[in-house]
Amino acid sequence: MSGGREAVLVLGEALVDLIPAPGAPGVLSAEPGGAPANVAAGLARLGTPVAFAGTLGGDALAGLLQRRLTAAGVDLSLCGRSALPTPLAVADPAAHGNGYRFHLQATAAFHLAERTADVARFGTVYAGGLAAVVEPAARAVAETARAAAAGDSLLVVDPNVRADRTLDPLRGPRLLRELCALAHVVKASDEDLAQLWPHRDPRESCRRLAAHGRLAVLTRGAEGSAAYLPDGSEVRAPAVPVDVVNTIGAGDAFTAAVLSRLAGLRPKGIVRLTAGRVEEMLSFAARTAAAVCAQEGTEVVPPEAVTA
Repeated sequence: MSGGREAVLVLGEALVDLIPAPGAPGVLSAEPGGAPANVAAGLARLGTPVAFAGTLGGDALAGLLQRRLTAAGVDLSLCGRSALPTPLAVADPAAHGNGYRFHLQATAAFHLAERTADVARFGTVYAGGLAAVVEPAARAVAETARAAAAGDSLLVVDPNVRADRTLDPLRGPRLLRELCALAHVVKASDEDLAQLWPHRDPRESCRRLAAHGRLAVLTRGAEGSAAYLPDGSEVRAPAVPVDVVNTIGAGDAFTAAVLSRLAGLRPKGIVRLTAGRVEEMLSFAARTAAAVCAQEGTEVVPPEAVTA
């Protein structure tokens, strides 16, 4: 891939989720995952050119991840390879959200190369996921994000806060706040923002982020989503009612849909976004996330199959 104004560079981890197999109590199914990899696959399925700059391991699980990304149409020319094993996330889905226990140490996904020399080739750069807080990947993510923020690429950050015994509860949020400060667009859930700025209403956190020239997108589960623009205005969109089969990957599908609608936008264009364009973006993202919730698995449904 040569990149381009419409192309997105996704930096972060690909891992394997172990999730309860439908209709088989006590059985765990291995599914491709990792927020950045999910976003990259979603973008490709939505027709947006995307390169995934992660690192895949040297085991059979890495083959599962590579086949998923390749089948979606993701460019892997910037994806590294390692003899280390693939990290695992053991999922515990619940009515209030998904919990995870991570197996990350000495795994391939977090040995990332920084991509400062590549960001100028892409109109948009995405940063987030566990790679933003797990070393040595966190340094590469931060350096690449700084290069994007200093150039003409649109930097989109999804903090995706995780709590786990393997993650530093103080350093992780600090690194994510620093990434949000660099970003041109921040997409976060109300739960993410409550952990990053615990003494502040998530909506107020979004308003403060937007006041510095950013677009802040807030997801609130069944309560829908909202976007906060630099001029102080707020745009809302309802969630799409659906019979929920699965919620894993829905947030990443929402993020991919937002990125697909922002592809090609320059950082200076944030202040010129209209309420109508932002409302359409949120509506499209809500439909995309709902389609994932209505099916088994986490793959994004192509846009022509997503209906209100």
